[in-house]
Amino acid sequence: MKVTPDNVRDFILQGLPCEHIQVEGDGRHFDAVIVSKDFEGKGMLQQHKLVYQVLGDKMEKIHALSMKTMTPTQWANIQ
Repeated sequence: MKVTPDNVRDFILQGLPCEHIQVEGDGRHFDAVIVSKDFEGKGMLQQHKLVYQVLGDKMEKIHALSMKTMTPTQWANIQ
């Protein structure tokens, strides 16, 4: 089964409450913008690790995931 951007979005939403999430990709390479209050107080590396933990073994189906992670405050400041 080919993984779609919607699949990746749903995988993330199953384990991480998100105020905003956008995923684009071609079935192997994905780009994601993820905004979650769970990122508050964490550095970028910790935020990315949290997303990878949520994805767990589903990462085996995803060849590459590039992500921009932000807190709701950071997201609001760029909107």
